[in-house]
Amino acid sequence: MDINQLNCFISVAQTLNFSEAARRNYVSQSTVSRYISDLEKEFGVQLFARSHRDVIITNEGKTLLPYAIEIVDTLKNAKTVIKQMHNGGKGKISLGCDVTSLSFPTKCIADFAEKYPGITIDIRQFDEADRSFAITGGEYDFCFMPRDMVPENSGIESIVTHYETLSVVTAKNYKFKGRKSISIREIADEKLLLLSESVAPIVYMEIMDLLRTFHISPKIENVFDDLVSMYVSASSGIGVSVIPKSIASYCSSEYADSFFIEDVDTSIAYVMAWGKNISNPAAKLFMEAVKKYAKGDDNVYGL
Repeated sequence: MDINQLNCFISVAQTLNFSEAARRNYVSQSTVSRYISDLEKEFGVQLFARSHRDVIITNEGKTLLPYAIEIVDTLKNAKTVIKQMHNGGKGKISLGCDVTSLSFPTKCIADFAEKYPGITIDIRQFDEADRSFAITGGEYDFCFMPRDMVPENSGIESIVTHYETLSVVTAKNYKFKGRKSISIREIADEKLLLLSESVAPIVYMEIMDLLRTFHISPKIENVFDDLVSMYVSASSGIGVSVIPKSIASYCSSEYADSFFIEDVDTSIAYVMAWGKNISNPAAKLFMEAVKKYAKGDDNVYGL
């Protein structure tokens, strides 16, 4: 028995399709069939009932599946730890952040880096394509994102880190200058510059729901896949942006002003999510740094 046989067995059990299992494991269909046959000979049982049309996992196959997954995960975790030891022994953590998650991870990373200077921290923008796999598949140790973006998956755990409120960002000295807050109704006739729904789905939906609540038909001038382009457009006076307050805080006050929305609660819950089977020793240390700041419903930014 080897890891390739178990990986192919797991793929067949999950898809009930030998062709798909072959594609997922980058081998031929005949190789998958041979691996399954070898496992069946080793265990002395039939793992799948096969016909020309259907593949059905047997009771014996169902019993083997969780053990196979555990073995594969254990070996994967062992490789990670050994590689970390080989690369210096102090470890590495990988963090994924959705484009609107900035403030909370920043201070956690700063504290962690000061306490554990020998641990490498890799930070990347979170890929929205397959959030479930990104969290549980080993690409990231932790992912920061709005709570409503966390996939429904029993293999994922999360902790509420903070709440973000929305702010309006305008060019410097725009008509709201000198004020700290504005009413949502005051942007009813403004040209809106927003982060795209594909990049920031929860923030985009919150803004649309907010406008609908006040019976405002949005006048969307442009949507952006990156913060820099949106900020340049807003600071140039092309339109106004509505973004989480922490992002507004990152923008230079030399070119733009930001305003709290005063007449409605715009808070969005944010979390840190991770796979239940995480075993990276460095990641477990980072968890403690996060818990220092994560205060659940009491930890509110912008309120």
